[in-house]
Amino acid sequence: MSLKSKYIFFIGVLHLVLIVLIYYVLKESKGIFILSELLILLSIYFSYLLYKALIKPISLMQSGTDAIADKDFSIKYLDTGSKEMDKLVHVFNDMIDQLREERTSMSQQSYFMQNLINATPLGIIILNFDEEISSINPSAKDILQMSNFEKEKKLSDLNIDLAKELSLLNIGEVKLIVINGIDKYKCQMNEVIHQGFKRKIILIDDLSKQLLESEKDAYDRIIRMMAHEVNNSMGAINSILDTVVEFGLSEEKDEELKKSLIIAKERNKGLSKFMANYASILRLPEPNFQQLELSKLLKKSGQLFLPFANENDISIEFDLPEDGPWISGDEVLLEQAISNILKNAIESIVQDGDIIIKCTKNPKGFVITDNGIGISAKNEAKLFTPFFSTKPSGQGVGLMLVRDILQSHKTKFSLKTDPQSKWTSFSVLFSKS
Repeated sequence: MSLKSKYIFFIGVLHLVLIVLIYYVLKESKGIFILSELLILLSIYFSYLLYKALIKPISLMQSGTDAIADKDFSIKYLDTGSKEMDKLVHVFNDMIDQLREERTSMSQQSYFMQNLINATPLGIIILNFDEEISSINPSAKDILQMSNFEKEKKLSDLNIDLAKELSLLNIGEVKLIVINGIDKYKCQMNEVIHQGFKRKIILIDDLSKQLLESEKDAYDRIIRMMAHEVNNSMGAINSILDTVVEFGLSEEKDEELKKSLIIAKERNKGLSKFMANYASILRLPEPNFQQLELSKLLKKSGQLFLPFANENDISIEFDLPEDGPWISGDEVLLEQAISNILKNAIESIVQDGDIIIKCTKNPKGFVITDNGIGISAKNEAKLFTPFFSTKPSGQGVGLMLVRDILQSHKTKFSLKTDPQSKWTSFSVLFSKS
C-alpha cells in the first residue's frame, strides 16, 4: 500500500470513528452535536491541507523518480508553496537540467565518435567479452571484403585469411600482416573497459598502397640509373669490339680471339636485353579501358601456348562459358598478364603435367591452375616482391609486371598452392564496376 493510500485510509477511519462517537455521545445535545460536526469538518479540511503539504509533493517526487528511471529529463516541477518542498523542488529541477545537459553532451560526443569511426580510413573492429564481433566500421568491412556482416561471430570463424590472422593477435601486440604476398596491413589489438566489461579493439592500417608507391619509387630510380649506365657503357664497348674484330685481327692467327670477342659482344646484347626487361616495367602504359569478353580473351591467350605445351607433354584444358562474362579492361595489358601467368605455370611443370584455365561469371574472374612443383609457404609471402624469383635464372620481373597490370585494373588476385591437392592456382577477381 502506498503512503498516499495509507494516509487517506488513516484520516478516513479516524474521522469516521469520531463521527460515530459524537453521534452516540452527543445526539441528545443538538447544539454541542452540531458544533462537534463543524469541528470534524474543520479537521477534514486541515487534513486535506496537510495532504497537500506532505503527501501530494511526495507523489510529485515519485513521478519525478519514475521519469528519471525512464530517462525522461524534460519534466520539471513548479513551486508548491511549502518552503521545505520548494527547496527540494529547486534541487530536483537543477539536477534534471544538469542530467539533460550531460545527456545531450554525451549524445553529441557519441554521434561525433561514431561518425569519426565510420569516416576513418583505419579499419576498426570491436569484440565483446566472448571475443565475438560486436561492431565493425566500413573501412574494416572493405579491408576484409565483407559484403554482409553478422554480429556475434568470431574472427576465427570467418573464411577470410586476414581475419584468421587477426584472431591470433595478443593484447598490446603490433604486427605487420602480409596476405598473398601483396596486401600488407599494420594491425594492433588494445583492450578497454566499456560499461563495466572488457572489450578488445583491433585497428587495421592498410599499408599496401603506401608501400607499393614507395617500392615503385625506389626500384624506378634504381632501374633508371642502372639502365642509363649499362646502355651507355654497352654502346661504347660494342663499338670498340666491332672495330677490333673487323680491323684489329687477322682471320688466320687470331680466329679464337675473334670468336671470344663476338661472344663478348653477344653477352653485352644479352645484358642490354636483361636491363630492357626491367625497364619495361617503368614503361607500362595506363590501361585503355574497353568492354572485353573474358572467356574469349582467355581462350586466345591459352591457344598461343598450346604448341609449346604439347612439346613438353603439358595439356591445357579450357573450362570457359560459351559467352561472357564482360569486363572493363585493356586487352593488350591483360593478354600480357595472362601470358606471363601461363608461362610461369608451364615453367613450374617443366614436363608432363596439366594446366586448367577456368572462367567464372559470378563473381567475374578467372583461375589458372597447374600441378607443377608448387609454392612453399616460405616463398608465398614474397612472390610479388620486386626482383624476387624462385628460378635460378629468374629476374623477378614477370610477377611484378602481372601485379602492376592487375592492380591497374582494380582486381583482387592471389597465387597459392593448396597443401592437400598440391595444385597451384592464380586467381583473379574483377571489381563489380
